[in-house]
Amino acid sequence: MLYFENDYCEGAHPAILQKLTETNFEKVSGYGTDPYCTSAKEKIRAACACPEADVFFISGGTQANSIVIASVLRRWEGVIAAATGHVAGHEAGAIEFTGHKVIGLPQKNGKLDAATVEDFCKTFYADSNHDHMVFPGMVYISHPTEYGTLYSKAELEALSAVCHTYHMPLFVDGARLGYALVSEGTDVTLADLARLTDVFYIGGTKVGALCGEAVVFPHGAPAHFMTMVKQQGALLAKGRLMGIQFDVLFTDDLYTRISRNAIETANALKKGLAAKGYRFFMDSPTNQLFVVLENTQLAALEGKAKFGFWEKFDDSHTVVRIATSWATKMEEIEQLIALM
Repeated sequence: MLYFENDYCEGAHPAILQKLTETNFEKVSGYGTDPYCTSAKEKIRAACACPEADVFFISGGTQANSIVIASVLRRWEGVIAAATGHVAGHEAGAIEFTGHKVIGLPQKNGKLDAATVEDFCKTFYADSNHDHMVFPGMVYISHPTEYGTLYSKAELEALSAVCHTYHMPLFVDGARLGYALVSEGTDVTLADLARLTDVFYIGGTKVGALCGEAVVFPHGAPAHFMTMVKQQGALLAKGRLMGIQFDVLFTDDLYTRISRNAIETANALKKGLAAKGYRFFMDSPTNQLFVVLENTQLAALEGKAKFGFWEKFDDSHTVVRIATSWATKMEEIEQLIALM
């Protein structure tokens, strides 16, 4: 069986496992106050060129999204997101569970446009009844998006400007951020994210770690953020688990070095499938490919290759997501191309 269902099929990078083993019997303080968490935070600040940033480690993406959004929004506010955004769909209503509405706006290729956000805010505040409505209090985007597409620096600058105008923090979900940083043609760096956003996170779960996301507040975290993390059940007593992982990932540029493998294997797969005449649902420059397959072919591949269902294309075709990762082998790509 060939597994291309997601980019977290594998465990962790061997360097992480080695460090976890080497430090296993060291006695350190808990709840993220250990020297490994401290070291990892300093390395992340340096990588972001943001020495004053507050950094926190949270075990997963949905936890990070729900806690960050709930910690920033006031009781009467909701979060603006693309209608296809992760918080709007695949988080089981986690944001709404905290008492905040996800305000879904139209998207193009998974991206929110600054003009769309600005138009929504203008219309909202022009309505004399807006005090009876959920206020837009934050803008959430994913980079890469759920469709594997990327924001340019100019697009982020435009969104950031609109957010400042309407006093809305800009939050970037970076679950797959490593793959965005090394994609061909990207002009967005960690330093750009630290400059243009109010909070973002660096995904580890999908980029070489066993688990964990590093939440970065470039201008300072909300008061008592760690307490809110604990209130929502996401504060690990053994914080070293994530500190060690991110300390390793941000040593000798490992995070971006292993991310390149996902892009290289995805590009090889894209080239191979294109040569065989396959149709792509949209063009993605990152590690997620969206391919239109006949339902009969999809059924024939069952038990041989595993993909992620994306959406129904028509009565006889389905869009599937094929994802590569930091650990995908080029031999697996060759086998999949031959199989299809």
